[in-house]
Amino acid sequence: MLKKVFGSAVFGVEATTIIVEVNVDSGIGYHLVGLPDNAIKESNYRIAAALQNNGYKIPGKKITINMAPADLRKEGSAYDLTLAIGILAASKQIQAEDLDKYLIMGELSLDGGLQPIKGALPIAVKAREEGYKGFILPKQNAKEAAIVDGLDIYGIENIKQVINFFDKGDALEQTIINTREEFYKNLDFPEFDFSDVRGQEGIKRCMEIAAAGGHNIILIGPPGAGKTMLAKRLPSILPPMTLYEALETTKIHSVVGRVKDTGLMAQRPFRSPHHTISNVALVGGGSYPQPGEISLSHNGVLFLDELPEFKREVLEVMRQPLEDREVTISRAKFTVTYPSSFMLVASMNPSPSGYFNDPNAPVTSSPAEMQRYLSKISGPLLDRIDIHIEVTPVPFDKLSDDRKGETSVDIRKRVTKAREIQTERFMSSDVVHYNAQMNTKQIRKYCVLDDASKELLKTAMERLNLSARAYDRILKVSRTIADLEGVAMVNGSHISEAIQYRSMDREGWLG
Repeated sequence: MLKKVFGSAVFGVEATTIIVEVNVDSGIGYHLVGLPDNAIKESNYRIAAALQNNGYKIPGKKITINMAPADLRKEGSAYDLTLAIGILAASKQIQAEDLDKYLIMGELSLDGGLQPIKGALPIAVKAREEGYKGFILPKQNAKEAAIVDGLDIYGIENIKQVINFFDKGDALEQTIINTREEFYKNLDFPEFDFSDVRGQEGIKRCMEIAAAGGHNIILIGPPGAGKTMLAKRLPSILPPMTLYEALETTKIHSVVGRVKDTGLMAQRPFRSPHHTISNVALVGGGSYPQPGEISLSHNGVLFLDELPEFKREVLEVMRQPLEDREVTISRAKFTVTYPSSFMLVASMNPSPSGYFNDPNAPVTSSPAEMQRYLSKISGPLLDRIDIHIEVTPVPFDKLSDDRKGETSVDIRKRVTKAREIQTERFMSSDVVHYNAQMNTKQIRKYCVLDDASKELLKTAMERLNLSARAYDRILKVSRTIADLEGVAMVNGSHISEAIQYRSMDREGWLG
């Protein structure tokens, strides 16, 4: 007898419905076709034990299972439940008339219990698009899938519940979530706050500008100056996520199984990979492509601590995603695209010893060591970082001051107001949403300078030996500074402040 059960496969951040055809006929054998990987091929052992421990069995007949479309590679153990229900229905051990109305996914334990799966959210989105009535999946993933309205979500703990649902008509408990309510409930304030930072008023101002315009930023300073502490607090001043951003971010994290019990991610991601990270782990890929750190940072912050310690080839593969704000991974038979619109925050010591230009430094570095150290950061990569700022150690009197600084809440209000100005400015564009994303044409349109400002910028570039690539970056940052002040025109004071944030373009840094 032939039965069809429906599952799903995730490629990139989108799902594709998989039709599992199970045919039980006279003879002996177990044949699984349709490009399954080893985890799926091993499923018959898990299924056999799970069925036996719940009063059922794999029939001693010829079982042929086809996973269609047959030319699409399937991976993972999430098809265990799909295959098990198909075998029971095809062997007439259960009556299952409504299999075509439900999508069924789940990894089986040997006792019939269900383990969580990856990609529950994109699968639920696809199930609703294709008109399925419900989605049956492990209970651990139920909240995540229930974000999708218009689809019945049933979170189960044991295969016996699914068997009784189809065979005896027993009711399953439906998971229902008010997505908007869940979103606003999870909008708790981040753990780290700028009020904890002593001194560093100039750096806080710089971080505020970076957050307001979505600018990439690099912090340069000796060990112990507070670079990491400042970077960790950046998400606390970024504008709150919109519901669309939350859904988009949750979808990516769902693919790698990183969504927590809350279901919907309402906090901006902050990812901080170690400098030993590989190319694939950073940008994504692999035999079965998975999102990398830059995609997991989507709508949030990617922090690269001690930037020159990263392998140069690892940093170079990040250049394209920084520009395009998405990652495309191509294989012989398919191509997947992951979104990667993030703020890059990098930190580094000014020299191998960490004490460049410090007369009291215990260790100094030779010019050759300096050049070798700084050459790990290429010009094209640096070209994609709008703000360079030097961080100096906090004096003892400020460090011991008990007075708290300005809170992240207050800073975030100004940042959010500036972002609202930019949202209105770029309303007609589907690609550009804030100042850091402006192209050359938009820079010329929205960063018009008077003669005095032009002369100031020209003088600064000549006297400070700023590179040509600094020109557009200075204009973008000055536009953000003007937005924070709420003024329409960029003036000399905005240009003057923006010039200060190009430290590494000055003579003596990168050769």
